Amino acid sequence: ALRLAKKIEAGVDFAQTQCIYDMDRFDRWMRQVRDLGLHERCKILAGVTPLKSAGMAKYMRDSVAGLSVPDYYIQRLEAAKDKAAEGIKICVEQIQRLREIEGVAGIHLMAIEWEKMVPQIVEQAGLLPRPVLN
Repeated sequence: ALRLAKKIEAGVDFAQTQCIYDMDRFDRWMRQVRDLGLHERCKILAGVTPLKSAGMAKYMRDSVAGLSVPDYYIQRLEAAKDKAAEGIKICVEQIQRLREIEGVAGIHLMAIEWEKMVPQIVEQAGLLPRPVLN
């Protein structure tokens, strides 16, 4: 949260997080952000990336610095008959959870090499129709 404060002092209007899988960890970070009042000075877009497989989840966990992928997601993907459908389901659950966290202004959906799934994710997450901006 202190790094975000420095960015705000430098003039940022919004921040996009990297992919979030550990929702409890992100919720704790957002509590720190709110305690500092940063969510009132900067729009925060939470990064969401659907997992296509347990292998992808393990790669993200093991190879992307600062990223935490809980084992329960890997176990769910390993046990699923339809890995892609389970990955979409997890992503939709994550979006729904992020919508409940005070201070999150929106999401940044990053469907890495899986862009065709964006409409399905957005629809299942209840993000349609898109809001009309004034």
